[in-house]
Amino acid sequence: MNRLNLITLGTKDIVKSHQFFKELGFDTSVRGTETNPFIIFFRNQGTRIALYPIEELAKDVNQDNPPVLASGFAGITLSYNAKSMEEVDDVLKKARTAGATIQKEAKKTDWGGYGGYFTDLDGYYWEVAYGEDWEFDENNMLVID
Repeated sequence: MNRLNLITLGTKDIVKSHQFFKELGFDTSVRGTETNPFIIFFRNQGTRIALYPIEELAKDVNQDNPPVLASGFAGITLSYNAKSMEEVDDVLKKARTAGATIQKEAKKTDWGGYGGYFTDLDGYYWEVAYGEDWEFDENNMLVID
């Protein structure tokens, strides 16, 4: 087991979240209807992302004893690896315009890169970062040796 195929984000309002991610440029596939979706899949490069109502996701984990829904930082971030500092700035600007909260404006990092963070409409933390020495494969995935 050495791959991650799908990350499912529980969302409080699947329609609003869908619109938010479309404004960021994600290509999506809706199961159900646009106004009443059951689940939304992202047709992104690399690991796939899905949006699913958070209460239903908790029940999917355990119907009889679903995990308690909490707010705040859950100790997980999602990352978009950019190919330039300008792309980092552009993505953060797009996120702000779509309704994200910028948690950290883009700046030089202590590891020698450039990046910032935003939270989406459901409070998930997204890092947008660039590293001068980063390489990408033919699928636009970050090469990690």
